[in-house]
Amino acid sequence: MTQPDTGPAPPIPGSGTTLRLLVPGLLLGCAVLSGCTSQSDDGAAGGSPPVAGSASPTGGPTATGPAGDGAAGPSPTTSPGTGTASSEPARQATGRRCHTSELRASVGADHPGAGQSDFALVLTNASDHACTVRGFPGVAFVNGRGEAVTPDPERATDEARRTVTLAPGASAWSAMTYTNPALTGVTTVTPAVLRLTPPDETAWIPVRWTGGEVSDTGKASVPRLSPLRAGDGT
Repeated sequence: MTQPDTGPAPPIPGSGTTLRLLVPGLLLGCAVLSGCTSQSDDGAAGGSPPVAGSASPTGGPTATGPAGDGAAGPSPTTSPGTGTASSEPARQATGRRCHTSELRASVGADHPGAGQSDFALVLTNASDHACTVRGFPGVAFVNGRGEAVTPDPERATDEARRTVTLAPGASAWSAMTYTNPALTGVTTVTPAVLRLTPPDETAWIPVRWTGGEVSDTGKASVPRLSPLRAGDGT
């Protein structure tokens, strides 16, 4: 029996005919649509240029502490291959000025010679960090009421001033010398307290005075101070 002619068989899904029909359409769609992009293995969209300068700089500005206290700020980081890190932060750490609240004061025994009295005025670092002193201490003789009873001492400006770094417990001293008032015939007074002010500070440290009479005029036997130097004067 003869089968009726039903025409060509429909294409089998997945056959070459179907693929030939679908490919042109897909290509046309990708050409029209701008969103067809490739992807890299890690899932990031491809085709975008790398971002330049994404690494963080290693040498930012160095912070500094408040003016006058020398407090060192954080040191800059040195990147590999640029040489040795600067020693400036270390110099700042040891260059911080000693404040009155960090120091202890004392007066050494008299070492007389050739009619001269010679006392060591000593400043000792009582803090737990290094600091520096430079120049002359301030000196004032006062009575029991806190009143000044002598003129200001003179300064040995012909002597070199040096910065003295004081480790915790270390001392610096200034030599205070004057001619015995009995030899110059000036009037005298016996102070109760010597006020010792560290260089560049305004607050003083009181020390009981046991050195006897001193001149109360500016004519003769006026005490003379040397710049501070390392040690305790012994």
